[in-house]
Amino acid sequence: MNNKLSKLLYFIVCFVFFLISDLYLSKILYQNITRGFAFSSKVVALTFVKNTGAAFNIFPNAREFLIILSVVVLTLLFLYVIKNLKSIWMKEIFLISLLCAGIAGNLHERIVLGYVRDFFQLKFINFPVFNISDIFINISVIALIIIILLKKTK
Repeated sequence: MNNKLSKLLYFIVCFVFFLISDLYLSKILYQNITRGFAFSSKVVALTFVKNTGAAFNIFPNAREFLIILSVVVLTLLFLYVIKNLKSIWMKEIFLISLLCAGIAGNLHERIVLGYVRDFFQLKFINFPVFNISDIFINISVIALIIIILLKKTK
């Protein structure tokens, strides 16, 4: 198997794994919270919130816009990976697949449910409730920014 094909396969496998993990864990969290399971510590609490907007409640009730934006961003990310298979690092492929899975997880919920299910509430700071997809998106974006900055300094 050539290097480009193995990188593409790696991207697809990571993306599918992260997306299935996200959807499965979100389903389990939702089922448990709505059946009365409660968890709260000084750091985090499980709190179910229907989010009709994006991060920090920007674009509230903008479901169609957020669906279109998500599809466009996913398409551009997939095209970027495919176009750059020869030069892209495996770390970048991993992180972009994590980013794509996070976007796709929120997209799935927006299409199927009409909103995004958020669960995690930070107790030590006033911060919006968020979900697993948001964690995937934030981790991958921060790590990709660090990689880009490190590449620029070399």
